Amino acid sequence: MNNEEYQRRKDSIIDKLSINIPHTSHLRTHASVFVIILQTKIHMEKMILHLPHELIVQILLRLPVKILFVSTSELQTLSIDLEASLNVEATSLNHLTFMPQSYLYIHINASCRGFIFLHRSSEIYLWNPSTGVHKQIPLSPIDSRLDGTYFCYLYGFGYDPSTDDYLVVLMSYDTTLANVSSHLEFFSLRANAWKEIEGTHFPYMNASDDPRVGSLFNGAIHWLAFRHDLPMNNVIVAFDLMERKLLELSLPDDFYHEPTYCDLWVFREFLSIWVMGDDTVEIWVMKEYKVRSSWTKTLVLSFSSIPTHYFSPICCTKSGDIIGTDGDSGLVKYDGEGHLLEHRSYCKKNNTWPSFCSQVAIYTESLLSFPSGDNGQA
Repeated sequence: MNNEEYQRRKDSIIDKLSINIPHTSHLRTHASVFVIILQTKIHMEKMILHLPHELIVQILLRLPVKILFVSTSELQTLSIDLEASLNVEATSLNHLTFMPQSYLYIHINASCRGFIFLHRSSEIYLWNPSTGVHKQIPLSPIDSRLDGTYFCYLYGFGYDPSTDDYLVVLMSYDTTLANVSSHLEFFSLRANAWKEIEGTHFPYMNASDDPRVGSLFNGAIHWLAFRHDLPMNNVIVAFDLMERKLLELSLPDDFYHEPTYCDLWVFREFLSIWVMGDDTVEIWVMKEYKVRSSWTKTLVLSFSSIPTHYFSPICCTKSGDIIGTDGDSGLVKYDGEGHLLEHRSYCKKNNTWPSFCSQVAIYTESLLSFPSGDNGQA
């Protein structure tokens, strides 16, 4: 493809998207450097067009962000536009046909660059709702070797831009042993293999009885945990996706709450934690990453008027509204000042929609595929 043809195709794409390409360096902070590959047939042969980084950034900034509900028993999902009113009908209903029927519930709590992280017991799937492409992650060596030994898991899913690779991270420990045996391993989609980080004997345990999926922020996956070597010591443990190592961050002073009623999330571009009280949710943000003294209580939301008397925030809209779940089958929206705006349940209606629990993830629509030519299955 000559330069004239390349420029013509690039201009055509820009024109269709109605965007300009500003040459400003701050845009590079919004996305990792990667290449979107468009495939087309020219003279009966496949040609590959690599888009400029500035164009990729502009495309990413305009992709719609959606909320994905999953029915934990019916293998169906419901997509909702994040920026739309909660009273607007959902736009798409998908069936998770690639997952076998089971009495076990599906957990969906994470996404990265358009891919959804699904897990059910020891089964792990990655799925792009926009394209239908999916991949089942093979059983980890630790799971395979111990065959049923009780573990408490900390899961994570993220992207390493330095290697253009997606990683599934698994921290596990065997509580049946006199001395807790810990393991840290990750699955590389590019290598299509698990790797255990040898010599890692961490003192961290899951702060909840249920498997916990970490929050992706600043190139690392973060979990609420406690140190079994220091009772009552709650911390944030993070896995740096590029450095492949663990970090420990402190929670606000005098912090102790039941793990069921607090969790990490990303609020207004800060690592944050929400804490549920009797009828309110407090939102704390870490104004300066890794600095304990920078924790600040930013907002208090009242959920006394919500029938379920429960609210867990999951994301913010571009306008600053806060959206979360009611702990049952509905979504709740507050404005940036903490005033309740909307509450809608997504239960079954005339057998049209499935009955949904509060398994929710936020994802950005994308046409990205898995690295190294592994496009999974559609």
